[in-house]
Amino acid sequence: MDLAELKKRREAKLLEHKRKKRAYYLKTKMQKKQSEAKKINSVDYEVELFGGNFAEKLKEIAQKQKLHIQSREEIISKKIQEYRDKKQEYYNIHKETRLEYDKEYRDKKKEQLKEYRKEYYKKNKEKILAQQKLNRLKKKMEN
Repeated sequence: MDLAELKKRREAKLLEHKRKKRAYYLKTKMQKKQSEAKKINSVDYEVELFGGNFAEKLKEIAQKQKLHIQSREEIISKKIQEYRDKKQEYYNIHKETRLEYDKEYRDKKKEQLKEYRKEYYKKNKEKILAQQKLNRLKKKMEN
């Protein structure tokens, strides 16, 4: 076999592969369209609305919704109660560590605030003194 024949075979196999791939794509696309068409059930609203049992259907739907909500309400209230119990238990177990952490955090924040105030007063010392001087002069003028 020479190089030209190998290239022809390779090209033929590639074209055959592309045809198979295209056929598979089209087949799956058709299947999807058919499945979507099956899912859509058309409702004749003329019959539903103006048929004799519209009010009964509304009552039935409302009753089903009410039952569903009531069943979910019980489950949700149980979950909320379980969460509260777990949370209370957790806080009781970790109370000391939490209080210790809070104390450390407050001390750390106090230190940061002290340092911030020192820096602020150093930077704005002249402005603060000038403002205080003006305030004193205003008080003297008023008296």
